[in-house]
Amino acid sequence: MQIGPYKLDAPLILAPMAGVTDRPFRQLCLQMGAGLAVSEMMLANPDTWDTEKSRKRRYEQSEAGIRSVQILGCEPALMAEAARHNVAAGAQIIDINMGCPAKKVNKKLAGSALLRDPDLVARILEAVVQAVPVPVTLKIRTGWDPDNRNGVAIARLAEAVGIQALTVHGRTRACLFRGEAEYDTIKAIKEAVTIPVVANGDIDSPHKARAVLDYTGADAVMVGRAAQGQPWLFRQIRHYLERGETAPAPSQEEVSALVLGHVAALHQFYGEYQGVRFARKHVAWYLDKMGTDQDFRRGFNVLETAAGQLDALKQFFDITA
Repeated sequence: MQIGPYKLDAPLILAPMAGVTDRPFRQLCLQMGAGLAVSEMMLANPDTWDTEKSRKRRYEQSEAGIRSVQILGCEPALMAEAARHNVAAGAQIIDINMGCPAKKVNKKLAGSALLRDPDLVARILEAVVQAVPVPVTLKIRTGWDPDNRNGVAIARLAEAVGIQALTVHGRTRACLFRGEAEYDTIKAIKEAVTIPVVANGDIDSPHKARAVLDYTGADAVMVGRAAQGQPWLFRQIRHYLERGETAPAPSQEEVSALVLGHVAALHQFYGEYQGVRFARKHVAWYLDKMGTDQDFRRGFNVLETAAGQLDALKQFFDITA
């Protein structure tokens, strides 16, 4: 899959997820086989750009991989300014968020709320495309609600104004994350435009990735929540797409090394106080995937030091080996 001058080495993309796809997790997923990792969303509000939170979300020019930064807002001029700001900071691709269903986002008429106003969508897309010399991509949902699936119309509009790739989550805004994703609309969108289309929603296994690609004709799949606690899913999907066979599950030793390395990277990236807290949720996701009982998790969640967390994890993996 090609986005402007950038060619992905695998049709697998890590979805942007607030509070999740920070630098340590992006780098881990790229190492595990993702072809692209999109940053957490950056607000199109200049007052937020120099905060510690925004600085942590920003892509560094030294980072491996293609640097795709997602921006969120509803005012064309501010979105254009945000795009320029992030390109100056090293972004190689600007991704526009018109897919987030969160109430606090939609309340400000941003994210998937914009799908109700195609004229505003057009103005935002045109402003951002004209503002920066890098490829601009867009993420949407299939529509506002099941009775108003306007994804095909939005896709055609996006292509007409110069968007270079489109990701479609197979739910409407009203669906949030409930129920199952539907892929008929993604298939229709792929048939309606010539730009690359990425299928998103419930891609949680190698076989599901293959089936969705075959059914929709999409150029790539985007994996979000399913990667939490199992970043090796990218390697497994990639292996299946390339070879048509199921890759072996990671060994206990590999999982141990991966989790310990990830937690140590969180401590280093955020500092001990914040790193310990970010580590808790990632470790909880790893434990969920391993089917671990609640006793270890309860004990882990009260640990307050980086050394304490790492020691506890080492002991846990030694016992379960």
